[in-house]
Amino acid sequence: MSNQISRLVVAAIGAPLALGLVWLGGWWLFALVAVAGVFALHEYWLMVKPLRPLSLAGYGGFFAALVGAKLEGVVWMTGGLLLVFALSFVFQGMSRTRAPATVAVSSTVLGAAWLGFGLGSLLLLRDLPVHGRLVTFAVLLAVWAADSLAYFVGRLIGRHRLAPVLSPGKTWEGFVAGVAAAVFVTFVALYRQHFLSIGESVVLGFVVALVEAAGDLFESMLKRDMQVKDTGRLLAGHGGMLDRLDALLFAAPAAYWTILALT
Repeated sequence: MSNQISRLVVAAIGAPLALGLVWLGGWWLFALVAVAGVFALHEYWLMVKPLRPLSLAGYGGFFAALVGAKLEGVVWMTGGLLLVFALSFVFQGMSRTRAPATVAVSSTVLGAAWLGFGLGSLLLLRDLPVHGRLVTFAVLLAVWAADSLAYFVGRLIGRHRLAPVLSPGKTWEGFVAGVAAAVFVTFVALYRQHFLSIGESVVLGFVVALVEAAGDLFESMLKRDMQVKDTGRLLAGHGGMLDRLDALLFAAPAAYWTILALT
């Protein structure tokens, strides 16, 4: 199966499943983000294995952040994530390896915070008291539209590299197409719902477009630093779970705080 076909097959199966669980919300969505997060964190631990991350501490901080977000909101999500520091201290003290504590703990906290805040913010979006379901749909679809259009436009007409050192395959043409796609999706989804004005919907679209591109480049930077091409092969043409979530991990927190600022 070619890379293009495998990408379409995975998207055709995964997108309806994700949207269906977002529609249900509650613990159904929690289960989705928890499972996706476990796979993504596992891929992250493998990527940064030379740094000797404390994976058990990272999983603990990640799950504490998700539970906090689900039960009590952003304050408890932050408090839950702070557990990773205490666990890192304990496990580093028990470890038999001679890895530098600064490196091991830093790589552990990065993984837990990256996944915990990113996916926890998706739970916070869904639990917004007004139009939480609609907003989460809009953000997901905007991220997917931006990512997909940037990929295809970049391959078709891309000539000018966006970040040649971090990710040579990304182009300015694809980036502009992705921004347009994200703005269009959020505008169509939200501006007539008596929730955001036209201008606010456009602002949210721009924020999502910019940070989802930054999230993609952030993962590319880590992969380049650790000298890996993909974080995994779980999702065939999409790479690993972390490759699929990278943009959303930046977009969900940015969308949540932007909406709080606008409403």
